[in-house]
Amino acid sequence: MGQRHWVRTTKCQLIVTSLFVMLLGLAVIILTIITHYGAHFSVISGVSSEANPYRIFHNVAFYSGICLTMILVLAALLSTVATVRESVCLMAMGFFCFAIVFCALIQAAFWRYTNNSEVEDAMMDVYDSVYEEVRRNLSSFRRQELATIHETFLCCGKQSPFGETGGIEKETCPSEPMGTARADCLQEIQDFLKKHMDFVSVLLIITICFMGREVNGDGLELLLESNPISQRTRQDEQAQDGERKVQQR
Repeated sequence: MGQRHWVRTTKCQLIVTSLFVMLLGLAVIILTIITHYGAHFSVISGVSSEANPYRIFHNVAFYSGICLTMILVLAALLSTVATVRESVCLMAMGFFCFAIVFCALIQAAFWRYTNNSEVEDAMMDVYDSVYEEVRRNLSSFRRQELATIHETFLCCGKQSPFGETGGIEKETCPSEPMGTARADCLQEIQDFLKKHMDFVSVLLIITICFMGREVNGDGLELLLESNPISQRTRQDEQAQDGERKVQQR
């Protein structure tokens, strides 16, 4: 009776772990969708320039998030089925997926902290490019893109060292919320991206810590301990050891 209770407790623990992994996958896909389709990111990525440096990061983040979510969901499903069926093979496949996610996240965290300002610089370079092109050429198409950026970030041009507002700001800044749209756009882009990356860092740390725990093989060890075949094998081995000791005496 006590052994059955222990096996049931082990299965519940593994199923809860799988559900938490599923929630992590859901959080990753939500953050990926926000990053890809959010207005602040889309307006920068949508700037029609052949040398748009941010567009590469935009696409890489989206496809990486999709792949990471698929692997997390697959690992959770494999772990759940393995727990229900008490299949060591399926559980091993699930923990192999955990190991892939763990290694990928370690690489992502390393890149995040060694290239801390690369994405930020790319977004600000796009804004600078559009702003300077409007200032030099006064292209109506670029002016529309600049006005869209101003409306999205609720900012107004770049900070002038003389505190003056040029004609570009007067023509492309939002008309109604003009009182709240006097902020420097470069500073607004920097502040917005910092807040977003803080969320990314928190999710990254939580996922790495949890994946590191799973890669240690705690769940696989628990399943092996609770598997009836493994238990019978251990009992047979113990019985054989007992017989050997009796024969030796």
